[in-house]
Amino acid sequence: MKKVITTFAALALIVSVTSCRETTDKTKEAVETVEEKAVEAVEAVEVATDSVVEAVETTGEAAVESTKEEVLEEN
Repeated sequence: MKKVITTFAALALIVSVTSCRETTDKTKEAVETVEEKAVEAVEAVEVATDSVVEAVETTGEAAVESTKEEVLEEN
């Protein structure tokens, strides 16, 4: 009976250690995935920001030209 209990305890310990390793591995994979997605999101925001800056510059330049033309037409 002692052997059975000892064997069962050893098996329980092995299963728990294996389970912890799997949890650790899954956690590491999840962290890596989140990190990759965060980097992709930052890159997407940078691209969007660049597009907005270009659009604002273009619109600003067009507004300045339009204003110049109106001022010249009034004179």
